[in-house]
Amino acid sequence: MKCNNCGKGMKYFKGMKFNEYSIDGWKCSCGEIYYDPEQAQKVLLLNKLKKEVLKAKLGKIRSNLILRLPKDLEHAFNLEKGESVLIKVESNGFRIVPA
Repeated sequence: MKCNNCGKGMKYFKGMKFNEYSIDGWKCSCGEIYYDPEQAQKVLLLNKLKKEVLKAKLGKIRSNLILRLPKDLEHAFNLEKGESVLIKVESNGFRIVPA
């Protein structure tokens, strides 16, 4: 990839800091940085979601109670149908994390 600033070739790096996350991207010797757009988009979505209070709906299939998550959470955490999540019970409620 060539730098738009100076025209030199850029080097690919993994684990560059973007906000409080590590994502991949390209660095140029002139100081220009380009982040992987897909990974940067997920970080921006996560930052947006952190500022919001999200609502989820409960449903029921036979005797099972199901939790329906908003689509933004699905995209931010790469969740797919049939995938497992971990539920951690805490003193004031519970927390759901990807497995």
